[in-house]
Amino acid sequence: MNVFKLKKGGDRRRSRDTRAGPVPCEDVPVPSLTCPPPPSLPVPPGAMGGCFSKPKPVEVKIEVVIPEKERSKEEMSPNGKASPLIYKVNGTARHYHLEEHPIASNPYHNPKDVVEASVCHVKDLENGQMREVDLGCGKALLIKESGEFHAVGHKCPHYGAPLVKGILSKGRVRCPWHGACFNISTGDIEDFPSLDSLPRFQVKIEKEKVYIRASKQALQTQRRTKMMAKCISLSNYNLSSTNVLIIGAGAAGLVCAETLRQEGFSDRIVMCTMDRHLPYDRPKLSKSMDSHPEQIALRPKEFFCTYDIEVLTEMQVVAVDVKSKIAVFKDGFKMEYNKLLIATGNTPKTLSCKGKEIENVFNIRTPEDANRVVKLATSKNVVIVGASFLGMEVAAYLAERAHSVSLVELEHVPFKKFFGERVGRAVMKMFENNRVKFYMQTEVSELREQEGKLKEVVLKSGKVLRADVCVVGVGAVPATGFLKQSGINIDSKGFIVVNKMMQTNIPGVFAAGDAVTFPLALRNNKKVNVPHWQMAHMHGRIAALNMLAHGTEISTVPYLWTAMFGKSIRYAGHGEGFDDVVIQGDLDELKFVAFYTKRGSRRWRVGTRTAFHAESRRSDEVVAVASMNYDPIVSKVAEVLAAGRTIRKRDVELFVHHGKYVRFGVLSVLGVRGW
Repeated sequence: MNVFKLKKGGDRRRSRDTRAGPVPCEDVPVPSLTCPPPPSLPVPPGAMGGCFSKPKPVEVKIEVVIPEKERSKEEMSPNGKASPLIYKVNGTARHYHLEEHPIASNPYHNPKDVVEASVCHVKDLENGQMREVDLGCGKALLIKESGEFHAVGHKCPHYGAPLVKGILSKGRVRCPWHGACFNISTGDIEDFPSLDSLPRFQVKIEKEKVYIRASKQALQTQRRTKMMAKCISLSNYNLSSTNVLIIGAGAAGLVCAETLRQEGFSDRIVMCTMDRHLPYDRPKLSKSMDSHPEQIALRPKEFFCTYDIEVLTEMQVVAVDVKSKIAVFKDGFKMEYNKLLIATGNTPKTLSCKGKEIENVFNIRTPEDANRVVKLATSKNVVIVGASFLGMEVAAYLAERAHSVSLVELEHVPFKKFFGERVGRAVMKMFENNRVKFYMQTEVSELREQEGKLKEVVLKSGKVLRADVCVVGVGAVPATGFLKQSGINIDSKGFIVVNKMMQTNIPGVFAAGDAVTFPLALRNNKKVNVPHWQMAHMHGRIAALNMLAHGTEISTVPYLWTAMFGKSIRYAGHGEGFDDVVIQGDLDELKFVAFYTKRGSRRWRVGTRTAFHAESRRSDEVVAVASMNYDPIVSKVAEVLAAGRTIRKRDVELFVHHGKYVRFGVLSVLGVRGW
């Protein structure tokens, strides 16, 4: 018989944000109850996921802790009056209580799965230090902060980065590679990318020695999936009705669904996608082009069944009636919803020249596209149109496989608008050293074929390139055409306009991911579009929390990376429209950090606890940073910006040009002595 502990009440905001997952519980006799199986529900064609079978009843012991006095802040409705949160199921009002969290199980119920070891002396670590420690059957990350020791998994669950090389700041550790953040007390993920959290291990001090007690399995997996609710009301729905409908099954859609379940939401969730696959790691389509769908799946099929997240594949929504709350599919099927998330991403732009329909011309959108390009390009001539992130990553991946790789670009330097001309030239030189030929400041005028297949690419400059395969990477447009008559606010470029809570102008309709513009706190709440993988995750989480009326605003710092020829460029912030670039390091050696600055206005709050005033100052500030072979500087800057601190251009210049240490500038904040 399994013993569980259900903790209710208390400071629910803290318990939700810092919940550690499995919590050991006392062995106290308590009443038992039998959990009834969920009812069955017909599955529409194309549906995957969801739990529709009737499992055998499971007897569960539950210890219930009486909740503390209700806290009005958590129970506030959107109009500011305290009340239970209400949502509708087929027109019937139901109540959702924020204190209802999934039951957590004891991680140490099997003594054979437990290891305990002395890992160091208490004086071996100073405050603010981290150390990888070996427990014999696996490693843990030991952290000391504010006099307390914490132990969590030592690898980032995203791609396995060593967190000991990351950044420790104010109770969380940030991954040095891609910026994911984890709470050191609970292991819970606080910023993305990663779907899983870190396992947390018990720490005790005996006779001046530090001991860690851990699950052997957790030491091996180095990841922990948060506890989630399941759907308990499928019988309240018919086939064409759901409480939450998510259009799009990318990172934003998946994180939204998972967050709802993590927060105890126990009604029907349906995701629909035009893709034939369950959600997968889309950035790998251009970075690891021969990956098969099952290799890059974000979650296995069993996960969706376990947590009752239904996925309708190859199902395209062609219209949304926001008054009737109905989504209309291409095949005529209609689905009623209560809350809607639109996370449709973008659609790749195509060429407009003669011959664009010839065989072997690709926009890489699916794993099948990427796989086919690799197969056709091996020992052949490849032309890539567009020095975008996708175009450059594809060129790098195919350089060693193809006979030749040519890249056509309208600008005179790759990445000029994003990384600046100097960094762009350094990257271009790296590509040229790896046999990639550039044709700059020109574009394609015609694609020629022989026996129905691509033979040549003709440029406006008059140059004719031999080509067996052509990959188009000239940008994308938001996939929002189906919303034009919906009443949802869309800007002149086709992006859905949302506020800080990812809400559109229509009540109950949220949007997230590449298809939206939102207020970015880092840039004084300027409305921006940030088509980054990490940002899509956070959008999905914020949308889910606000579907549950939490009132959570987005405040994350954008973070991205690109990988080419075994090297990575990491980037944090939002440098759109930057005025200048300050570079430290050696561009020729591809070991550098670039600070992107912009002249602007920032407001500080100054004063005492009872009286505040704001002052505006105009100064050149760092708005973004990029680096290569300079880890973990980008994660350091991301932490500074996330804390609301200002990095001034003059402080960066003093260090770069004179090596001077500035006490209150970027150097003291980042701790970058000895670069």
